[in-house]
Amino acid sequence: MSYQFVSVDDADHITRITLNRPEVMNALHPPMHEELEAAFNQFAADDQQYLCVINGAGEKAFCAGSDLKAIASAGRHVGYPEHGYAGLIERFDLSKPIIAAVDGFALGGGFEIALACDIIIATERSSFGLPEPLVGAVALGGGVHRLARQIGLKQAMGLVLSAERVSAAEGYRLGFVTELVDHHELEAAVERWCGKILAGAPLAIQASKEAMLKGLDEDSLAAAMTAQENYPTFYRWRRSEDAKEGPKAFAEKRKPNWSGS
Repeated sequence: MSYQFVSVDDADHITRITLNRPEVMNALHPPMHEELEAAFNQFAADDQQYLCVINGAGEKAFCAGSDLKAIASAGRHVGYPEHGYAGLIERFDLSKPIIAAVDGFALGGGFEIALACDIIIATERSSFGLPEPLVGAVALGGGVHRLARQIGLKQAMGLVLSAERVSAAEGYRLGFVTELVDHHELEAAVERWCGKILAGAPLAIQASKEAMLKGLDEDSLAAAMTAQENYPTFYRWRRSEDAKEGPKAFAEKRKPNWSGS
């Protein structure tokens, strides 16, 4: 598929998806939602792509959320693709890790995209917020739900009800930013995180993500530890060649040769 509003690059088991409307701070409109749906579908289906990094083009924003001018022009709300806002926020069965590389504004839907990722690396000049109430809207792209789960109810409620924008440093203190870096160090930090993740067996990484997220929905720790055996990726990892390769490589004092199967 050819893309106009996002760019997609696959190399060394890493898919890089760039939101590419810098003239409007990478705000999303219907064609961009469809392109992101296709890009994430492609990533999810490719067994040789183990990790995704999403970032925004330009110097000002990761993503400023929905393109309100496009919404006003349409005169009505236009539905989202199968996997929800940005083709991502309802992709609950994706066990491959996703990193948000945030430099600049991550507001509204842009913040929701970042919250849907597993790791957020943000520059010190970045800021985050859910300002939807200020334009008569609600953060329905998972923002109100994910934020409460990731930083706690009272802190999340304060941010949502006040529509307050917070710095990346505050985001790090609150716990939704994984690492805070200087503007010039963002790419190096992304490469470092990718290297660390790719050092592990792909299915073991995916099973770990799946077990953690699904386990949070179980009734108790005991229930989570029992249920994990039947989680799809966890079940597949148990029977994988990589699960055998790891101990074998350790015993032979060599680097593992992961196959992702």
